[in-house]
Amino acid sequence: MPWIRHRLRDADVWAKVDATGTPVTDRDGRVEIVYKPVNGAKVYRAGARNLSSPSGEPVEIEVVGEVAASKPKGAATEAPTNAIHVWTDGACTGNPGPAGLGVVIIDGETTRELSEYLGHGTNNIAELMAIYRGLEEVKERTRPVIVYSDSSYSIGLLSQNWKAKANTELVMKIRALTKQFPDLRFVKVAGHAGVELNERVDALARRAVSSRR
Repeated sequence: MPWIRHRLRDADVWAKVDATGTPVTDRDGRVEIVYKPVNGAKVYRAGARNLSSPSGEPVEIEVVGEVAASKPKGAATEAPTNAIHVWTDGACTGNPGPAGLGVVIIDGETTRELSEYLGHGTNNIAELMAIYRGLEEVKERTRPVIVYSDSSYSIGLLSQNWKAKANTELVMKIRALTKQFPDLRFVKVAGHAGVELNERVDALARRAVSSRR
């Protein structure tokens, strides 16, 4: 299939399109993209709604292999082999407005997903609640746990000792929960940058808002 140049935030990407030039989406509304229009380029996925400004002529690109693994920038070079990976995101329409959370928990070959509507709230509350619910779902708390989030606000409050000026009760509640994990790590990932699992939790959070469930 052909690929056409789009904008993804502040970057040029080439998205897979059909014969009419429309991005080809999967069931979650994600599109395969590459960052360079060259044969053998690595393939990522991004939410179709995050693509804008299609331009130029379609090009044929021969990609190799499966969609690239979503190892985020800044992640530890080697995660413990028995680590549980918790991907989180929050969404809010209006800020404040209807809010929801999305979580993907990966434990070896097992994957669980959460998509929950939170009612009226802010984006920061949704991001924090996503982390809280993700950690709540981890039952084996003696194992290493890695939390991935695109929220600098949440990571600063929970791992860099930022002082909470708002949402103080919620922050205290999550900090108390984090003390139950002897090996808990937070990884900041770039939002809407083609990181597959970050795109997935974003979709789950937005689905919760749109379905009000």
